[in-house]
Amino acid sequence: MTTSTSGRLAGKVAYITGAARGQGRAHAVRLAAEGADVIAIDNCATAATTSYAGPTEEDLAETARLVEAQGRRVLARTVDVRDLDGQVAVVADGVAELGRLDVVVANAGICSGALSWEIPVEKWQETIDVNLTGTFYTAKATVPVLLEQGTGGSIIIISSVAGLRGLPFLADYAASKHGVTGLARTMANELGQHNIRVNTVHPHGVATGMQPAEMFELSQRFATTLGPILMQALPDPISQPEDIANAVAWLASDEARHVTGIQLPVDLGTLAR
Repeated sequence: MTTSTSGRLAGKVAYITGAARGQGRAHAVRLAAEGADVIAIDNCATAATTSYAGPTEEDLAETARLVEAQGRRVLARTVDVRDLDGQVAVVADGVAELGRLDVVVANAGICSGALSWEIPVEKWQETIDVNLTGTFYTAKATVPVLLEQGTGGSIIIISSVAGLRGLPFLADYAASKHGVTGLARTMANELGQHNIRVNTVHPHGVATGMQPAEMFELSQRFATTLGPILMQALPDPISQPEDIANAVAWLASDEARHVTGIQLPVDLGTLAR
């Protein structure tokens, strides 16, 4: 699934959140294969309101090993995206060690399922805090560095089909992913004059550790009424993390130098339905 690489990011440095496993790891490895050094963060913890186990420090260490196996340098650190000071500090340390910053991949996120009016308040709050406020903090920690450098950059925010469509059972997640889509649109307008591009990527289902068990039960329960909204057009039932990383690598590269403010679906044709 990973396409051949051509050193499209040689000499560049990428900052990736939620990098310990899944999509974040795939982004780190793919951008490293394209020649980028990597600053990788993850909170390496299980969220309080999700039904699946979170990543571990061992997972983050494995991501670092895989980046180094591509012949690239990496700074990997346990930082929660909800910790603005922590993000600012690791970005500063990464730039000091690796020399610069060019690409930002705001990937960290959590997900769980419930009917909208049954979402516990604490679950709503944690989802918004991680997915939306965490992405905002990622921007606050990185944009000033890109502006000071004065050499442009590419910011890629991982949204979701739920950032463009009202997917059932995911009201808090959809609200957060619609939120980051709006954030990216505004940032694309504001930062374009500085040659900093801002785009969102919109996957559907991806084979990662983020698999809420309650989503299966709800999908079965409402299979005839709400289930069709979740159907894809292509035959593959789910995307692999590398499928999303391919799109990220393109948006990060100069091949996409005139692309900003877009919402790029990598969604098995779900939005075509």
